Amino acid sequence: MADNWKLKGDFVLSCNCTVFCPCVISLGQHEPTEGRCQGWAGIRIDEGHHEDTDLTGVKAGLLLDIPGPLARGNWTAALYVDDKASIYAVKALTRIFSGKAGGSTGLLKILVGSFLGVRTEPIVYEIKDGAHIFQIPKIIEGVVKPIKGREPGQNVVVSNSGYWVGPDVTIARAETSRVRAFGRNWNFAGRSAELVRLDWGS
Repeated sequence: MADNWKLKGDFVLSCNCTVFCPCVISLGQHEPTEGRCQGWAGIRIDEGHHEDTDLTGVKAGLLLDIPGPLARGNWTAALYVDDKASIYAVKALTRIFSGKAGGSTGLLKILVGSFLGVRTEPIVYEIKDGAHIFQIPKIIEGVVKPIKGREPGQNVVVSNSGYWVGPDVTIARAETSRVRAFGRNWNFAGRSAELVRLDWGS
């Protein structure tokens, strides 16, 4: 039985793919452009709960290191939760992002082979002039901008996909994307990124 939970908000992901991440269309069956997937994700919860715990306003981040096509599993992952969140919110998000809460993120219980743990850190997630700015000081620094489409004021969007994060994915590019954590020192500036409006739950 899945827990009773719901998250709505914004999701930004920056990875090492040199062009738009093939996982969105292949649903994790196609190899990442560099053979393995390295990346980070940021989450800003505009509205949410886990059982009786209110998650509204909480921010979180993920570190992801995956040795091949995402669907094969053996992911290495770490979770960061805003240090302003209550201990109950941290526990709730740990259940959700470890897959133990079931529902939209339930597959993570199978796909993640090595979970590096949960850390509470100050997290910034802001949207300014369309740019998604995500920061965990000394750990992740990211500025992601959507790619503009042909029609003025419109971004390039993949719609109605079966992607687990969400069906409508705005194609983006990382202007700044640096990670220093768990022995990893990554720089994905100029590489693939994506933006999704989250609507997850059980």
